[in-house]
Amino acid sequence: MDLLVPHWQEAAKEMEPLLDSVKVQQQVDFSDIGVIIAYDGPEASELPLDEWRERYPFAIEDVHPEKGGVSATRNAAFDASRATYVMWCDADDMFCDACGMYLIFHEMDAETPPQDMMAFGLKKPEKGFDVLISVFREETKGPDGSFTFINHDQLDTTFCHGKAYRRQYLIDKNLKYNSELFIHEDSFFQILARECAKPYRAKFCPMPFYLWKWRDSSVCRHDPDYILKTMPNMIASNSAVTDEFIRRGMTDKAAQYFVMMCFEVYYMLNKPEWLEKTNSQYRDKVEKDFVAHFRAHRELWDDMSNQEKMMISQGVRQRSVAEGMLMEALTCPQWLDRILEKYPA
Repeated sequence: MDLLVPHWQEAAKEMEPLLDSVKVQQQVDFSDIGVIIAYDGPEASELPLDEWRERYPFAIEDVHPEKGGVSATRNAAFDASRATYVMWCDADDMFCDACGMYLIFHEMDAETPPQDMMAFGLKKPEKGFDVLISVFREETKGPDGSFTFINHDQLDTTFCHGKAYRRQYLIDKNLKYNSELFIHEDSFFQILARECAKPYRAKFCPMPFYLWKWRDSSVCRHDPDYILKTMPNMIASNSAVTDEFIRRGMTDKAAQYFVMMCFEVYYMLNKPEWLEKTNSQYRDKVEKDFVAHFRAHRELWDDMSNQEKMMISQGVRQRSVAEGMLMEALTCPQWLDRILEKYPA
């Protein structure tokens, strides 16, 4: 298995916890593990690769593509891999469990359980997985400087953390990161990778072994307006994944994720931070971008039954209420009519 690590300006001391955490993995053969570090263009900072190759018991390779951003750099690391399985890791993260890689290798050898063979009409069991999604931990820093750890225990489609893939599956399905996306690029890839897999080839690991570490210089972690500023990027990511599902003939999935995004934006704009007058420029930008996205795919909304929309709405609303959403002043159809009139074609 290869760990694919994009690198830009992370210092050696920021990447070494990842390598150290691999070095202490238990009950694994290090000859089966490799690390491929992809430099994001010639201005990426140099790393002590020769020293690391002496220090660590697994292979470390490096590739030097042209500057292209995180998505293109992740793709370059993938293109350099010849391993059976791959896992993308951020340079400043680490394994938080010394048995983490053992869990992954265990799933590689595991055969399809009898209940799945029966449910999907398999005549013989299959070994391994195409997609492995795990619980992972997030290190977060409070206002007083103290650290806490949060478990992400849902089958999320937002983060690349704690996920592994069979390389040939990604090749066969032509699944790569969208090099046009620089923010919320994970969502595009994770959604496609999971939804293109057969259900019995997508596995879930309930044991957290990957840690998304805190880094003070990380924009998405310390900028209080990050979500406000980047919601248009999330809409762009959803637009790209909707188009990709349509291109692949998966119209049902395109409709599911498009309608989900409609409700995500509708409920999100009812949260206090979005209703503050000082943030009106962010709200206006989101509404304008969303209207363009909605018009481009409106038939997916119109063709879905009200019952299906209600089921999606309930799930998004329940989560939004837990995140501090205020009571809606308008129904979703009323809100759609208002912003479509506000931003005419």
